[in-house]
Amino acid sequence: MMPITNDNLEEWYQFVFAPWVKSMGLCDFDATVGHAAARLPNSPAIQFSSGAVCGQAIMAAVDTIASLAVSTTERTTKGTTYQHTHFLRPARDDDFRIEANVLRFGKASAFVETRVTLATSGELVAHATLEFAF
Repeated sequence: MMPITNDNLEEWYQFVFAPWVKSMGLCDFDATVGHAAARLPNSPAIQFSSGAVCGQAIMAAVDTIASLAVSTTERTTKGTTYQHTHFLRPARDDDFRIEANVLRFGKASAFVETRVTLATSGELVAHATLEFAF
């Protein structure tokens, strides 16, 4: 597969990811080398009865956007080998901006830092670090 760019990101996303991932509604994608971002709309489909978005949905969105970031070069990832997520505040009452930046492309792996913020205020909701194998 060729590297992800803004020109082919939507097509790549539709082809690669499972239907349940796509059902979360990620949109407003952006990609440059070593970086990917998107918006996760807040919806009842990913909320607890309290109205807060469940951590599993946020972690899936984080992994999705981070995998797009590592796919912005000629190298093909073999997948996520590690993900650690800190939740800093309740995820509620807004959409979320997810931004992933590759900190280092190594010989056999890439290290990614991802931030989840409230779309309107920019307040940090979650912070994650991930490693991907090549």
